[in-house]
Amino acid sequence: MLEDFYSYVRGTTEVVPAGYDEPGMRAYRYLVYLGASQMVEAHFPEIRQQLGEPAWKDLIQAFVRQSAWSSHFYGDLKDEFLAFIAREADRSDA
Repeated sequence: MLEDFYSYVRGTTEVVPAGYDEPGMRAYRYLVYLGASQMVEAHFPEIRQQLGEPAWKDLIQAFVRQSAWSSHFYGDLKDEFLAFIAREADRSDA
């Protein structure tokens, strides 16, 4: 059940978990996206400026969806974001 919650919030599924309503789950998803976006931008403000809003939004959504981030602290996102970027660069080089 908790895995279903996390999967929806991270955007890996569009299936609202049993026992939750869609508006509430969309709010959770947005708050996770917003927190990740703010913390990444705090450490790497130039990336958002260089990418522009649509590409920035896509990048943060992909990061939230695909990252191995498991910490409860947004401050730990910096290191996971760097690891995510490195993995993505390796994939694009292959």
